[in-house]
Amino acid sequence: MTFDSSRAWTQASQAVSANREVVLALAGVFFLLPQLVLAIFFPAPETSAGMNEQQMMAVLQKYYLSVAPIMIPMMLAQAMGTMSLLSLLDTARRPTVGGAMRAGLKGLLPYLGAQILSGIGLGVLALLLMGGLGAAGGGIGVAIGLALALLAAAAVAVRLSVTGPVIALEHTFNPAAALVRSWKLTKGSTARLLGFYVLLGIAMLVLILFTNVLTIPLALILPVTAARLVSAVVESLITAVVGVYFVAVVAQVHRQLAGPSNEAVSGTFE
Repeated sequence: MTFDSSRAWTQASQAVSANREVVLALAGVFFLLPQLVLAIFFPAPETSAGMNEQQMMAVLQKYYLSVAPIMIPMMLAQAMGTMSLLSLLDTARRPTVGGAMRAGLKGLLPYLGAQILSGIGLGVLALLLMGGLGAAGGGIGVAIGLALALLAAAAVAVRLSVTGPVIALEHTFNPAAALVRSWKLTKGSTARLLGFYVLLGIAMLVLILFTNVLTIPLALILPVTAARLVSAVVESLITAVVGVYFVAVVAQVHRQLAGPSNEAVSGTFE
């Protein structure tokens, strides 16, 4: 089936609007709240202009090690939210918040397993490319290998992008089988999907940057603590909205490539 990016975006927006109340509840619990906790209680360190690259890397490494205990449950919450939203946004049913959460919990471990498997596979591929080309061409070979690994990672990420919907909507709870199914569904649409995801990512990045610019005057008007709090709330809210729409888009990509679910087909004849 030919992928239509315009239709995917339109249907994603319609799905979010049609399930607004449940989407808001799930987004608040699994996307907004973790982002707020991280932004308010664990703000990223500020780097000074006089730092060199090694000093900046050391500061960031220390920061990420210190927030690892909160980052892990945060990522689990977002994975749970992703699976819950997928079960909601690409189905003819109208589940409650509790129903969507139960569906999300059921698919959480398979989804995490699929992410781990794909991560291991990409890591092995990167090591083989960088190691093989590095052995043949030294530093230049390593650089070429890294570039090829990044290109391969982008292509593989596109081919595996509907793994979540496969688990949540097709109830394929074997992680390896879900990855294979996603690979088959996206066959022949890699270039179109990659271009769509890139444009979508750029648009979302521009939205986040524009929001950050709008919060700059707050630093001139409000006290430092209040300005940081308002900025954290606004940035977390925009990040949550971006996350919701990206999940909705992936759900509609799956719907186009896999065709309507059995529930949706049967619903048209009832």
